[in-house]
Amino acid sequence: MGNKRVLDFVVAGTLLVSSSAWATNGVPDARGIAMGGTGVASADYLLAPFYNPALVAVYRDNDDIGLLLPGIGVSAQDKDDTLSEVDDLQDIIDDFNQGGLSAEVENADELNEYLNRLSDNKATHVSAHVGAALAIPMNAVSLNFFTKGDAELKAKPNIAPDLGPVPAVVKNRYENSSVDLTAFANIEFGLAIAKRFSISGQDIAIGLSPKIQQLHTYQDSASVEDFDIDDYDESEEKKSTFNMDLGAVWMINDFRVGVAAKDLFSQSIDTQDGTDTYKLDTQVTVSAAYVTPFFTAALDADVTKKKRFLGDDDDTQYVRFGIEGNAWGNPDKKA
Repeated sequence: MGNKRVLDFVVAGTLLVSSSAWATNGVPDARGIAMGGTGVASADYLLAPFYNPALVAVYRDNDDIGLLLPGIGVSAQDKDDTLSEVDDLQDIIDDFNQGGLSAEVENADELNEYLNRLSDNKATHVSAHVGAALAIPMNAVSLNFFTKGDAELKAKPNIAPDLGPVPAVVKNRYENSSVDLTAFANIEFGLAIAKRFSISGQDIAIGLSPKIQQLHTYQDSASVEDFDIDDYDESEEKKSTFNMDLGAVWMINDFRVGVAAKDLFSQSIDTQDGTDTYKLDTQVTVSAAYVTPFFTAALDADVTKKKRFLGDDDDTQYVRFGIEGNAWGNPDKKA
């Protein structure tokens, strides 16, 4: 099977041009992560459905049927160790409640300090992405059967005000403190179809990806005493729908210009309690890349902002760049 690479070096970066704590763009493969999430003009034919369906038709002479099982990407942002501190807090609450009056007096200060620390903590964000693909490159039309799963989770402490370390007051404080959890998951099953053309001497590839989506939302608010992140699915709301991605790539010698429009049909799904809505809007990204067997440089820029829960100010918009070197490239086998 073709499409084998050994990386010499990778330099990558991502510039956030819209304020948000989320720091992910749904990349399900190690190379894409190392390249800063770029791929709209530079991904290979096996990973193309995750970036730009047109690239399914851009393959090298020695490329054959390709199989990805699976590609995984995970990112977590918990600078304040919020989840760990909630676990520690629950142990202190147990000591506070089980040791009688003397234990309440002894542990009240420590419990109150833990609550103070949590009140200053930022939200914890976790994102996970998994993908699998079966690519069949052909001259007539190239195909790529793919599945992809994305999940985003946010947990934020909501701590009652500090009214002093008196045991009864501290007990009332933690009983009125909570951890708010919000999450979204999207599972896709699709077929990317692409064709490479020569039009007036210009080398162009065009592709589309019809797909079925399963959308899931989760939203819950549990007391700090009872919070368990494993209980996230108890507030699940789900919805199945049809969607489509479109893409194109223009190749001029070793230079490429690409554009991809993901999720052409905007979707929305409410949380179970009806207090918030997740918005899945069309995302348009443009890209420029220089691709040779030995060296790749890519720049991707989001034209549109990515929205999430309408109740949160969490829109994102990125400019991404990456540089890759491959000392084992074959100059006779070009895409």
